[in-house]
Amino acid sequence: MSFAVIQTGGKQYKVSASEILKIERLNDEEGKTVEFKNVLFLSDDKNTEIGNPIIKGAKVEATILKNTKNKTILVFKKKRRKNSRKKYGHRQQISLIKITKIFSKEGKLISQAELKKEKTPVKTEKLKEEPTRKMKAEETRRLQQEETKKFDKEEKQSLKKAQKRIKLQAKKSSLIKKKTTSKKKSLTTKKK
Repeated sequence: MSFAVIQTGGKQYKVSASEILKIERLNDEEGKTVEFKNVLFLSDDKNTEIGNPIIKGAKVEATILKNTKNKTILVFKKKRRKNSRKKYGHRQQISLIKITKIFSKEGKLISQAELKKEKTPVKTEKLKEEPTRKMKAEETRRLQQEETKKFDKEEKQSLKKAQKRIKLQAKKSSLIKKKTTSKKKSLTTKKK
């Protein structure tokens, strides 16, 4: 496996072909090809090259996928016993790049990213699939409506049963109260 060590944005990165990296923001547009000429180290399957400090003539090509910002870093500063606190955030600007080619100092291509095969759209297959999709959607919609109707009926029946139970319990409790009130005897008896 061939790789290279490049320097950009004050940092060093170990890269290989078809690798996606987050690096410091580049001033180029998205989709543009960029060359990194600060190559510090090259390694192929057979030989390695070490720069002093860089390898002259070696370069790494990459395409910029996206210029964006990194995750927010919270910064909190405090001075003790002074009631002094500061909190703020920082989002570092970055570029997402994809390494496409690595060249040696003679200009020989060491490794190259595999190109994506573009799919050719087949319109006839899509046209055949669309009516079946519509039919499936209509069937599922109809089944869902039937299920909701069944659920509503069951819920109404359970509510009616619950109301009947409540009425019966109310009647029973009123009957029990009447019986207990009629059977009560007074505790004190009148003396004649």
